[in-house]
Amino acid sequence: LRIYRGALWILGEYCSTKEDIQSVMTEVRRSLGEIPIVESEIKKEAGELKPEEEVSVGPAQKLVTEMGTYATQSALSSSRPAKKEEDRPPLRGFLLDGDFFVAASLATTLTKIALRYVSLVQEKKKQNSFNAEAMLLMATILHLGKSSLPKKPITDDDVDRISLCLKVLSECSPLMNDIFNKECRQSLSHMLSAKLEEEKLSQKKESEKRNVTIQPDDPISFMQLTAKNEMSSKEDQFQLSLLAAMGNTQRKEAADPLASKLNKVVTQLTGFSDPVYAEAYVHVNQYDIVLDVLVVNQTSDTLQNCTLELATLGDLKLVEKPSPLTLAPHDFANIKANVKVASTENGIIFGNVVYDVSGAASDRNCVVLSDIHIDIMDYIQPASCTDAEFRQMWAEFEWENKVTVNTNIIDLNEYLQHILKSTNMKCLTPEKALSGYCGFMAANLYARSIFGEDALANVSIEKPIHLGPEAPVTGHIRIRAKSQGMALSLGDKINLSQKKTSL
Repeated sequence: LRIYRGALWILGEYCSTKEDIQSVMTEVRRSLGEIPIVESEIKKEAGELKPEEEVSVGPAQKLVTEMGTYATQSALSSSRPAKKEEDRPPLRGFLLDGDFFVAASLATTLTKIALRYVSLVQEKKKQNSFNAEAMLLMATILHLGKSSLPKKPITDDDVDRISLCLKVLSECSPLMNDIFNKECRQSLSHMLSAKLEEEKLSQKKESEKRNVTIQPDDPISFMQLTAKNEMSSKEDQFQLSLLAAMGNTQRKEAADPLASKLNKVVTQLTGFSDPVYAEAYVHVNQYDIVLDVLVVNQTSDTLQNCTLELATLGDLKLVEKPSPLTLAPHDFANIKANVKVASTENGIIFGNVVYDVSGAASDRNCVVLSDIHIDIMDYIQPASCTDAEFRQMWAEFEWENKVTVNTNIIDLNEYLQHILKSTNMKCLTPEKALSGYCGFMAANLYARSIFGEDALANVSIEKPIHLGPEAPVTGHIRIRAKSQGMALSLGDKINLSQKKTSL
């Protein structure tokens, strides 16, 4: 099918003489067969039932009646001749199989050569005859698509395309002639040049990835095993200066387990008036979460068996239970807990601090902790794939989450960039396809989690011009993923971050 569509496009684009155009029309008629297609197919089906049926007499059978006597019975059986599989013309076979995308390509080709034929031939009668023949072919294809003969009915997109070509040929305006025979070729050249630039950029990125950053036999330094006074001598000063020049010093500090905690966000777990105050640093690594919890005894009593009890909601698993400890009056301690992450979805860590008061006969005391919400964005990274891979994954993934756009952003491109920044996804639609302003925008987004899970999104947004220039963007975002948790979590993230906050 792809070869036929390419051949039709080449014929419609580069047939410039009257003889070539007429020969193309002849070949198209031959590939479609007898028209109108629906009537000819109905006649063929009716004609296959006309041949005389062969009548054969079955063997006589002896039957015993209720009276106990014997009776013979013979039956006439009719056999219809086997239906022969006839060879259909190629285009006709595609249409009867329900592949009407090639019909849309054929309609565009017929429109191009008909408009070109009108500009080459001056006789009005020949012009009208050629246009009528092209319109007849399109009309019979539309009739076939709406009938019950094809295996699959024609899609609405193909109907719109063929109907547009019929309207263009019925009017034959100079503007449409210029669009079909000049602007289409220019648009194709722009698309090919943009695709070539993207391929060069992707090849450049691949070559940069292949560069070896660590050579064989290079020493490996483990930061956890290095003393603090030895860190300055063990560090690669050239590498440090290079990172500083590239502006990657903050990222290095975040990756350094011995770096200062001053730039981390503190999660408060209890109130200041609670007998036990607790706060936590949440370190999100690749496959696990480390909770560094500070527990402060704000009472004048000694707290025995002070235990941090944690539980998880979602695809999180507590690796080990923190061991109990004893806190002196107004003393504090740090408790570390490891939580294993198994998949990409929003998770919640909740729990409480349980303790006994020294010398008291009452039951154990309990302080409930605030929930710690784990953000899905810590595990999602931008990634790229081809259009064919995107379409294949879109068809295979069974979980879909449709999010309605509800924002205060009034510019389409600004909203798209805001969504990309909020979700860590990459836009697969080329920049040139998104440039310009036409009141609506459609883009495909893609990301992959550190666990190898794929996330797809299709953004379909528009600017309601009838509501004025200050009207916000409207539309939908459809998210597809292999797991339900990832589709729902990504949809929740988009819902929370849709509106732009004014600083």
